[in-house]
Amino acid sequence: MKPSLAKGTRDFTAQEVSRRKYIINILQNNFELFGFQPLETPSFENLSTLTGKYGEEGDRLIFKILNSGDFQSNLEEKLEKYDQNVRELLINYFNKIAENNIVVNDVDSYVESLRLYFVTDNLFKVLDDNEKNFVENSVYRLGPLVKNKLNEYLDNLIDDKDVAARDFSRVISKTVLNIRANSQTITKEISDKALRYDLTVPFARFVAMNHGKLTFPFKRSQIQPVWRADRPQKGRYREFYQCDADVVGSESLLQEVELVQLYLKSFADLKVPVTIHMNNRKILSGLAEYAGITDKLIDFTVALDKLDKIGKEGVVKELLEREIAQESIDKLDFLFSQSDDALENLLQLKEKFAGNEIGLKGVEELEYVLTQSLNLGVDMQNLVFNITLARGLDYYTGAIFEVKADEVAMGSIGGGGRYDNLTEVFGVKNIPGIGISFGLDRIYLVMEELNLFPEEASSKIEYLFANSGGEETTEALKLIIQLRAKGISAELYPENAKINKQFTYAEKKGIKKVVFLGEEELKNNTVTFKDLEAGEKKTVSLDEFLGQ
Repeated sequence: MKPSLAKGTRDFTAQEVSRRKYIINILQNNFELFGFQPLETPSFENLSTLTGKYGEEGDRLIFKILNSGDFQSNLEEKLEKYDQNVRELLINYFNKIAENNIVVNDVDSYVESLRLYFVTDNLFKVLDDNEKNFVENSVYRLGPLVKNKLNEYLDNLIDDKDVAARDFSRVISKTVLNIRANSQTITKEISDKALRYDLTVPFARFVAMNHGKLTFPFKRSQIQPVWRADRPQKGRYREFYQCDADVVGSESLLQEVELVQLYLKSFADLKVPVTIHMNNRKILSGLAEYAGITDKLIDFTVALDKLDKIGKEGVVKELLEREIAQESIDKLDFLFSQSDDALENLLQLKEKFAGNEIGLKGVEELEYVLTQSLNLGVDMQNLVFNITLARGLDYYTGAIFEVKADEVAMGSIGGGGRYDNLTEVFGVKNIPGIGISFGLDRIYLVMEELNLFPEEASSKIEYLFANSGGEETTEALKLIIQLRAKGISAELYPENAKINKQFTYAEKKGIKKVVFLGEEELKNNTVTFKDLEAGEKKTVSLDEFLGQ
């Protein structure tokens, strides 16, 4: 068998691990400076903990874990019952239609009309690919059964197939919902756990479970891997690390100001030039109200969040596909031509939001954060108001952050926002929260492309002791122990091999100095070493060597 990696995963070499640790150490130091306490949660959660928190698209990317045991032995029986249930429901609806003389003389066309309904109607979009295939196949398989039932009513056929298909669609909708419910039941039978999708929802679960023991405001940091069944591409993996900092138990907008400071200081320490994009979920709600699409808020924000990827035309197309009227889209056209002056854009919004309470509240909150940050010396070129920033997650309620590297074409390398209602889904109300995340893997790629890793960020061994065998080997090991006690890395070549082979080993591992400890050195209490980079050989006293 040819070995291979699972799609969207990676191995890390010694150098890569050292560089990742360099980034993590800087982030951890800043988390501590800002008063955040470290937390770790399990790699997997109950499926019910995760689902329904990330929106329609996010839920599809959750990695589910199959239950242990012999569930597979009776799964076929469950699926057969599922299939039979759907068949019976469809037949019952056909019977009802036939009894009311709503039938057609061309069953094949009728079934095709039904299939097209499933494919084009919004209701069908709630199904995953497997469920869609199942529904379509079930409809086709029912063709002969339908024909037999309709043969009893040949004298009552009608000519308008479209009317028949439309009327049937109204009742079949309930069947689709039943299919969805049954499918979720089967999912629970085979999987009730999932790998964590992010760190925020598990953190909310932790707070809900321990709120009686925590001191609020509670500030936590967390650096752990997460998993998403996403399509892998540059900077996007199925397994990756998130580095989070969250505050819960405070509605103060000073938390937003502090998190801006945390972002800027951390990236300054990493020497990565960035721009923080900000928006407010209340502003997005205000825009939906302004355009008369409050019932389409999620559809609106999901489409708007893709602006960087698909452009204005793509967003407009998706809004239309999500059944948002052209008139409403025209009212929102100003979103695509914003000024570079954040405060000027907020002033424009105030005018449009006259009488729009939630929109004005969002403008007020964002204006406070921007103004306070400006007073603290933040360059407004590094902190911008991006009215199209929507971050397609369902749980944000206020501020939204997204960080982008200035000199590298890549997606966001950080993001977050306020999620005042997240713990409520776990039965604990009135614990507002806000948090940000650093994308370790993308930060790594940016720093690598800009050549920002210092030499000390690479894994290295200071000394390789040449192995000449005999008594010298034991003395070399004793000396290595003394060096390690001083925090200096060293190792002994394991075999008494030719010196050129030992030099080659040192060069390949990036070890710059090779130490020789022979009879002469032991006799004179000295050490000889060669600097492979400079090509120089030097003999010093043992005390001088250890005193470095």
